[in-house]
Amino acid sequence: MGSTFLVAGVEVAPPTDNEEVGQMKYMILLYGSQQDYDVLSGRASDRPAMSAEQIAAMHKHMETFHQALAESGELVDARGLSEPVHARRVQVREGAPVVTDGPYPETQEVLAGYTIVECASFDRATEIAAGLVDPDAPGGYVDVRPVLDGVEDLAG
Repeated sequence: MGSTFLVAGVEVAPPTDNEEVGQMKYMILLYGSQQDYDVLSGRASDRPAMSAEQIAAMHKHMETFHQALAESGELVDARGLSEPVHARRVQVREGAPVVTDGPYPETQEVLAGYTIVECASFDRATEIAAGLVDPDAPGGYVDVRPVLDGVEDLAG
């Protein structure tokens, strides 16, 4: 195996053989709010709107980060989600669907995107996830969860 390399301050392992026993998929869940989407779209709120340069730098970071995972053989998929104003929440009350259109209150976190990786361990998935946490966002975090292959994986 070759040496590791850094992507956004995180060491990324060299290419791996995903057929190796013990490989598992993990979903890294990224969160945001309508306010986050607003500043990305150039709309100021209690935070200033992001400049075109800041947005370009963020996109470059994500592209470089995910390209390194693709090259290591660990990237399965990664997507961003549309802003909460385009979301619908569906609940069932007394047997009937109740639909609420976004936006939701700005303080409410929403799923903003995800990255699915396939790697050798939960520790490795956690190491990868650390590179997706915005170090400039106070209290910023992502969640890492194993992806189950079937209902039989629930018992355990």
